[in-house]
Amino acid sequence: MSTLSTSLPGGTWTLGDLTVTRFGYGAMQLAGPGVMGPPADRRGALAVLREVVGLGITHIDTSDAYGPRVTNQLIREALHPYAESLHIVTKVGAIRDQQGGWPPARQPEDLRRSVHENLETLGLEVLDLVNLRLGNAEGPQPGSLAEPFETLAELQRQGLIRHLGVSNATAEQVAEARAIAPIVCVQNMYNLAYRQDDGLIDTLADEGIAYVPFFPLGGFSPLQSSALSAVATRLDTTPMSVALAWLLRRSPNILLIPGTSSSAHLRENVAGAGVPLSDEDLAELDKIGR
Repeated sequence: MSTLSTSLPGGTWTLGDLTVTRFGYGAMQLAGPGVMGPPADRRGALAVLREVVGLGITHIDTSDAYGPRVTNQLIREALHPYAESLHIVTKVGAIRDQQGGWPPARQPEDLRRSVHENLETLGLEVLDLVNLRLGNAEGPQPGSLAEPFETLAELQRQGLIRHLGVSNATAEQVAEARAIAPIVCVQNMYNLAYRQDDGLIDTLADEGIAYVPFFPLGGFSPLQSSALSAVATRLDTTPMSVALAWLLRRSPNILLIPGTSSSAHLRENVAGAGVPLSDEDLAELDKIGR
């Protein structure tokens, strides 16, 4: 559960033995166009990461597939040696091809290689939290995760990973993972308009497991909602700010990882997530996904 107070909106949450700010940062957008290659403004990307830490954010989400390796290298260059309070979450289970696709890589040898590559590029001896990415670009897909998740559990027993999670997973896959090894988070697509995981979020909250919503690149459907725009106008803020604030209010186990390559936009996101929402606002927003 959330145990400490912080000046960032939402306070903190405990992932196993790791206390993180509920407002985190997603590093995907630091790579080049299509999450491939280096950023156009390398100095600006490093400045964003330093601003993340300067704002008190202690939860950075990344993957060695971003770039590939670009975001991890930037994180290491900007922030290594890492503050004890900073926790980096990474994902394995997919790689990049030359066409910019995300083919699955969930065979045991793929996962072992990915874990070691994340360790190397981040400059770490142990990864704080590794999410197993399932499904595909269209979303979660049914099927057993036993073999890949057991591989990660073995790497955890070897001391290379502290905590485990799953990403892009069905509720059944979450349950299967928990039967193999403890998990501390689930990272799925979720927002005001796309609320298929409402029941799962509530179940995870009861179990003390975090839920980390992500949004697809190039689209955040609530931003086209007239109800969201009306609330934002009434509060004299942006639709994205209201959408982030709603997520923090939706459940105490929701952790945010909005990404940006701009320090100014990062500060706007932090401020926006703290926008106070009245009961009237919440009731109006809740109708969007119903």
